[in-house]
Amino acid sequence: MKNIDLNDSRLTDYALDEMEPAQRAEFEQLIAADSAAQQTVEEIRATASELHAALASEGLPATKPAAVAAAAIIAGSDSSKLNGGPLREVPRAGAKVLRFPQLYFVLSGVAAACFGVFFVYWSQADKSKGEMLLIEVDLSSKMSTEAAPPPSVAVALPPLQEAVAQERMAGAPAGEMRDYRQKLAKAAAAKQTQEAGAGLQMRRPVAMVADSSEAIKLEKFDVTGSSLPMSAAAGQLASAPAERSHIESERASAKFNTEAYAYQAENSFLAAAENPLSTFSIDVDTASYANMRRFLTAGQRPPRDAVRIEELVNYFPYRYAPPPASRGEASAPPFAAHLEMAGAPWAPEHRLVRIGLKGREVSDAARPKANLVFLVDVSGSMNEPNKLPLVQQSMRLMLEKLRADDRVAIVVYAGASGLALPSTSVREKTTILAAIDELRPGGSTNGAAGIQLAYDIAKANFVTGGVNRVLLATDGDFNVGTTSEGDLMRLIQDKAKSGVFLSVLGFGFGNLKDATLEQLADKGNGNYAYIDTLQEAKKSLVEQAGGTLVTIAKDVKIQVEFNPALVQAYRLIGYENRMLQKEDFNNDKVDAGEIGAGHTVTALYEVVPVGVAMPESVGSVDALKYQKTVDESRAAGPAAKPRVAASGELLTVKIRYKEPAGDVSRKLEFPLRDNGQTFAEASADFKFAASVAAFGMILRESAHKGTATLAEVVAWSQAGLEQDPGGYRSEFVGLVKQTEALLPSTE
Repeated sequence: MKNIDLNDSRLTDYALDEMEPAQRAEFEQLIAADSAAQQTVEEIRATASELHAALASEGLPATKPAAVAAAAIIAGSDSSKLNGGPLREVPRAGAKVLRFPQLYFVLSGVAAACFGVFFVYWSQADKSKGEMLLIEVDLSSKMSTEAAPPPSVAVALPPLQEAVAQERMAGAPAGEMRDYRQKLAKAAAAKQTQEAGAGLQMRRPVAMVADSSEAIKLEKFDVTGSSLPMSAAAGQLASAPAERSHIESERASAKFNTEAYAYQAENSFLAAAENPLSTFSIDVDTASYANMRRFLTAGQRPPRDAVRIEELVNYFPYRYAPPPASRGEASAPPFAAHLEMAGAPWAPEHRLVRIGLKGREVSDAARPKANLVFLVDVSGSMNEPNKLPLVQQSMRLMLEKLRADDRVAIVVYAGASGLALPSTSVREKTTILAAIDELRPGGSTNGAAGIQLAYDIAKANFVTGGVNRVLLATDGDFNVGTTSEGDLMRLIQDKAKSGVFLSVLGFGFGNLKDATLEQLADKGNGNYAYIDTLQEAKKSLVEQAGGTLVTIAKDVKIQVEFNPALVQAYRLIGYENRMLQKEDFNNDKVDAGEIGAGHTVTALYEVVPVGVAMPESVGSVDALKYQKTVDESRAAGPAAKPRVAASGELLTVKIRYKEPAGDVSRKLEFPLRDNGQTFAEASADFKFAASVAAFGMILRESAHKGTATLAEVVAWSQAGLEQDPGGYRSEFVGLVKQTEALLPSTE
């Protein structure tokens, strides 16, 4: 007869009398001739007996020895004290105990049901230091010998999981809420058990509590080596917040940071005579603002290359009027253009031009049916609270925004890619939510394989005339599979031609590959957002769901022609990585940006009028030999001036775009005259956009920031707070004030 595997969970069940009578009789026959199995059963019983004996021998309340004894087993401690109470030596949790992950789980359950509940959160800063969190509950009046919680048992969850439970079960009966909490707790406890058996590091804490009305006591301990001087360390840390801060700072600085940002040289002033045309692709990405906010909120100055001014400006909604209703006209433009000019607040002799586009609004009811594939990075680098757990919360939020006739699939990728949820109707919301809840991190990242599978699923469920989109949620750590940036971009660009677009959602810090994610979204005909908080997830995926999902125009390009009779020089503020050659404007084969439903897009030009001293940054060139210069043309008299120069038009904005399913572009033109408006006379939107641009220039240490200071940025932005839906502008003002403490006063 074949011997029983000594890791067989039935050995634990048999030793602790957890088997049904019929199953127990059958199992007794199996182990009768297996001496190794019999010895293992005796070891398990001895360990359980010793645990209970240790509890019975102490004069402390039952909950404390139970929690500490179990903690000692997990941590491999020799002895410890809690609040001055002695604890008899408990044998180390060696191979004989942790050889059976099931035993650990059952013993923990027994201790929880009988005396109290604990969980341990171990976060290793280095090889000798860590931090332990212990939860105690006085349950001495609620005795039970069952290993699993009875139906009346409630569950106390960590804050993030509790927020999920509250959101998911809002308005549900108390019994359903309790059952759902138990489901989350059991899943996390099983994962903890697996990790404890592999490396004794508890990463996701869970506490099982016999009654949710019981008070929970939290204590922190400094863990050094194999000992647990709990009460002493708890008192030390409780009275030394500076020490806690120092430990946390050391831990944060010890993390290996691989964030990457692409270098972009700032746009300089160009002489209008030699460069009358300025051409660029529009951009509705907002990731740079949220990422910058994350740095500043943490008390750090963001890297210069992490600050893309156009994304800061476009983060905010502006009150641009939408295009008139098309009334069924196929040629009606999908957006309206709004031009405004006033003085540049940081350079009073210069003029500031604002070009604003407003996309056509599409209501939820009028939106085409959606075929969505969430492509979720579940690699090991996503094992942080602000990564995969926040991804899951974001997905749940967006699911509530979808219609019953939409479809959702979930593809995951780590060391290999897989289909976590086939394309499923939103009518089956419970099934989709369960699949979201089951996502777990682990492994290295095979991003290319996951992207390929996601596009295959989207193509297999393609909705003609509908929204077909892959939403990639990742920290951008592509380190297995197709790692060549060129190969990855070509893959995405090729898939976009099929009518399936890609939106990118960046999460977390330490691994963020900002440049890669931005390019993926560009090549995939989508937008790139950075999600640092649940509030940001609501903004991007709920409030602006139409713009995120529905593309109303693609390959949108802007070309501005400046009149050299009135403009000496100009500078496009931002859009450094969106610049195009002037010949690209009329070339429909050149890819450009997309505009989503309801999106606003803003671009700013700083203009040096004729007669104003030229900035030093404007380079000079030798006199032209084979054609007349502008000065020579002026010398020839008024009759020789080009007709447009005499028109009084400062510039003309030309816009090209394609319909979402089209291949041929259309062109719109809008001239602008300078009416001499001062900055004080400008609209509130104009003032606010200018203040955000100035803030970006200060953070980038721009040579063109002029006289701008943080104090002036606050004043300019406050002048644009007439209407502030969502409170985003007020948040910006607070962020600028907070930044004043980080930057030298000269900035």
